[in-house]
Amino acid sequence: MKFQIFLYSGSKLLSVREIERYLKERLKKNVEDRGEFLNHCPKGSAEEFAKTLARIRIIDVMKPFKYNEPLYGEIEYEKRVLKGAVAPGGILYDGFMLQQIFYELLPKEEKNLESVHIIFTDRLLATFDENDLRYHARVNILGCPSIISVSGVVEAPAKPREYYVERQFAGSEELLKLKYKGRFIDYDDERLTEVVKGCAMQAVFYQIFGEAFCESKKCRLYNAHWQEELINAQLKDNFCERHEKMLRL
Repeated sequence: MKFQIFLYSGSKLLSVREIERYLKERLKKNVEDRGEFLNHCPKGSAEEFAKTLARIRIIDVMKPFKYNEPLYGEIEYEKRVLKGAVAPGGILYDGFMLQQIFYELLPKEEKNLESVHIIFTDRLLATFDENDLRYHARVNILGCPSIISVSGVVEAPAKPREYYVERQFAGSEELLKLKYKGRFIDYDDERLTEVVKGCAMQAVFYQIFGEAFCESKKCRLYNAHWQEELINAQLKDNFCERHEKMLRL
């Protein structure tokens, strides 16, 4: 099957080169690290783009998406994020709206099934769930392009149950992180790049084969809802028998 993969770095917490090497080795396909996504986009007004990003911030997690009218300070903050002066911490963005924004910026000739675009970002993304009528943080938004949120890897899958029980009783966040160290992925975690390799594979499988996830907890395509499930699925570079065969197609 003929396709090519384009990677776009947007996080200082990852080694995109390492992810590039991994995908090349496992898929035997052309993989290109293009650097920062916006460097490959038509040049426009930084002011307008910052405003667009500020408009898709999630203001109320209990309400469906609605564009908001950003304040001057919010636009200025987004401009600083775009320049790399600050990290986009503590802010939720609507994942599907961000995907739509990025899609419009892709070259017309690369908007096809044979071009797999994977964008890594530090922005925390979320989607609105119609079942419980609230937003939930996500690890990835799959499609064209696929967006992998490094913050989502840390924040979206739940930590061990005991962690939350102890935190309810005014437990120190830092002490709890030390106590449960190794049982979840954190921002300074040396395992982060390894975990994101599997997330990148989910993006490839979704676009090329029409399926991103696997029911087997031992497969890298498993859609983990708990941090310990994420760690168990991603740190051994294992795929189930069916998906291993698909890798060789």
